Amino acid sequence: MQYDPEVADRVRKVIADAGVTQREFARRIVMDPSKLSRSLGGTRRFTAAELARIADTGGVDAGWLLGAAARAQEPAARRERAVTPEGGRPLQIVRETVRLIAERGFHAVRVQDIAAACSTSTAAIHYHFPGRDDLLEAAVRWCMDEDTARRAARIADAADTADELRQLIELQIPRTPQQRWQWSVWLDLWAEAARSTAVGRLHADYYRQWRTTVADVIRRGIDGGVFRPAEPESAALRLTALIDGLATQVLASAPDGPGTSPDDMHEALTAYVDATLTALTSRTNLS
Repeated sequence: MQYDPEVADRVRKVIADAGVTQREFARRIVMDPSKLSRSLGGTRRFTAAELARIADTGGVDAGWLLGAAARAQEPAARRERAVTPEGGRPLQIVRETVRLIAERGFHAVRVQDIAAACSTSTAAIHYHFPGRDDLLEAAVRWCMDEDTARRAARIADAADTADELRQLIELQIPRTPQQRWQWSVWLDLWAEAARSTAVGRLHADYYRQWRTTVADVIRRGIDGGVFRPAEPESAALRLTALIDGLATQVLASAPDGPGTSPDDMHEALTAYVDATLTALTSRTNLS
């Protein structure tokens, strides 16, 4: 498919009609925002699957989006759909894929399972995500976006930097079924990241963002005298690595059985932060 500036113009109109930012629209179609930007700017071609997701999410006819002769004019009304899943069909497919990964593991999830969960056909799944790699990459991106949004919401009302770090740590402790579910998905996707270049790049980007968030909190805490002097990036690397290791141990233990419990994880992380970061005058802030 060659680059067509008219297709890019139609995509811009779809985004404008959606009333959201370009980045938010990219999230809705489960697409890398930089790829969307390059495709709109003419340095990258949209794939057929991306255009299918854009058409579905924007509620327009795919033929019109492509400029097909039979549909040269923009439809007067949006496509009629008997049932419109929340967020559109692409997001529904990705959400159900992530849920099934948490329950069964990625390699045990079949396209037929995803289609059944979405009350649609396997052809519809392949229409939006032609291969398993496309679907896996979309699932990782969706998890990244959701996790980033949860972190931002969690620390929005924090009292100070010590409270911000406490909130970030608490968010990572798999106490609730939902938190254990999220960690189960991440562990499965991490294994795939070791085998897939595309997913590996996403994984690296996610961890770069996550560690940057933690390092920024630590840096501001040092400037405010809440934390003792340290190299923020190195401190963030050690702390996030400890979180990952402890969370893995918690997940490997039965919720009410022997092994590492969420309280054990919280106690270990609090002790580590007190021993390596917390200023003597702020020792009670993370307790």
